[in-house]
Amino acid sequence: MGIWILASLIIVMNLAGFLIMSIDKKRAKNNDYRISERTLWNIALLGGAIGATAGMNHFRHKTKHAQFKYGLPVLAVLEIGIIIYLFMLLA
Repeated sequence: MGIWILASLIIVMNLAGFLIMSIDKKRAKNNDYRISERTLWNIALLGGAIGATAGMNHFRHKTKHAQFKYGLPVLAVLEIGIIIYLFMLLA
């Protein structure tokens, strides 16, 4: 049961990370109210770094900002390690 909850949480957070990059990119193009960098980082830190990194690269958003360009992939690798560890504990 616990493994399904963990898998669901990982999927939801990474979809949120990917979608929030898409939304912020569209808002940037339209000069609309933007999503704060703090919100982008909070989603990444809460398990959405893989999705946020994929969204950053797919939408070419925040790729000129060093903190995102280098920080999100590093955080994604750390989260992958944590996910593997947790799945090994629950399996």
